Amino acid sequence: MLHLLSLSGTLAGLCITGVTLVHTFGRSTVPETIADDALAVSSLLFLVCTYTIFLALRTKRPALAHFLENAADILFLLAITGMVVSGFIMVYTVW
Repeated sequence: MLHLLSLSGTLAGLCITGVTLVHTFGRSTVPETIADDALAVSSLLFLVCTYTIFLALRTKRPALAHFLENAADILFLLAITGMVVSGFIMVYTVW
């Protein structure tokens, strides 16, 4: 969980950087907006994943810790999938 904690925090920052880069180009086409939204949602999911992992590591109840670990895994999987989809959208339509 510690590895996933630092990784999800780093990837949230990377998603925010991607959103910033998309906005600096100044174009607002539909694929660019979809890629931008996917990165923003992925960043939010990474952030929620980070908080979930932190709570899982801090709780003293094993059942709750197990539930939070599973939730963090699902959140991370959804976020990384959104990030990859956004990357494909940017590569094949924006640039």
